Amino acid sequence: MQKIGLFQAKQKLSELIERASEGEKIGITRREKLAALIVPATPEFCMAKAFARIDQIRKRVKPLPKGMTIKDLMEQGRG
Repeated sequence: MQKIGLFQAKQKLSELIERASEGEKIGITRREKLAALIVPATPEFCMAKAFARIDQIRKRVKPLPKGMTIKDLMEQGRG
């Protein structure tokens, strides 16, 4: 795993993302201490996690009152 400083990582973020998508793991350091990792995303993990989160949200969402629209809710929020 290659380690790179935060400042340099900001300058080369696109390159680091590309390298990670090709399978490389990259450590980001802040003040010479490991602060974060850029790792390749695995499609199975990403999709499974996304679907699990969608299910959680669906279970918490309450239906709108009869006659109410999302636009009505947005207008209430601006009030």
